[in-house]
Amino acid sequence: MTTDQPSGAHPGGGFNPPVPTTQGGPDYGRFIEAVRTLQDHARAADAPDDVITEAADLVEKVTQLLAPYYADEWSSPSGRRMDLPNRGNLLSIPLDLHKTPDGRIAGTATFRRFHLGRNGAAHGGAVAQLFDGLLGYSAFTLSGSRAQRTAFLHVDYRKIALVERELQVEAGIDSIEDRKIFVSGRLLDGEDVLAESHALFVKLRPGQP
Repeated sequence: MTTDQPSGAHPGGGFNPPVPTTQGGPDYGRFIEAVRTLQDHARAADAPDDVITEAADLVEKVTQLLAPYYADEWSSPSGRRMDLPNRGNLLSIPLDLHKTPDGRIAGTATFRRFHLGRNGAAHGGAVAQLFDGLLGYSAFTLSGSRAQRTAFLHVDYRKIALVERELQVEAGIDSIEDRKIFVSGRLLDGEDVLAESHALFVKLRPGQP
């Protein structure tokens, strides 16, 4: 296993920010996209038994290829590739965000096929995960907070959010009270509000995990 994270650079305790890296090389983004697409096909496949058997063999082979390089979060490039969408984090709902001239956050989001709940709609848990990422990013970017955790997240579901469709998101800070950052946002499909959320993020004291 190789690492560009020096030993002892992340002392015990504390909310340690990710250290930027180029580990994984120029194909790391392609690797992440390939894994997401594999999950899409795994969710959607209605294939003959022998095809599923062959696919399982191939996935197990890839797992064996990667297994010797199982690293901790400080060494893995996942979440530390600042040059990639979502920092190369496979878990995150794909988001493309920017700060608006009026001091808010706006952008687009797309639920993949593997986020499917039922009847073409993204799973409610995936919608909540999107808001945790969106509102957390908004609190961090707009407040300048260096370290924070979600204290609560409330989601109101208005209409179904379709998978495999580019949707719009918007968010902003409602208020800041000492260490508390209150944030709210919306998920939209054009003029239709699909879901709304408000959350509280708490700035961490030095040494808090």
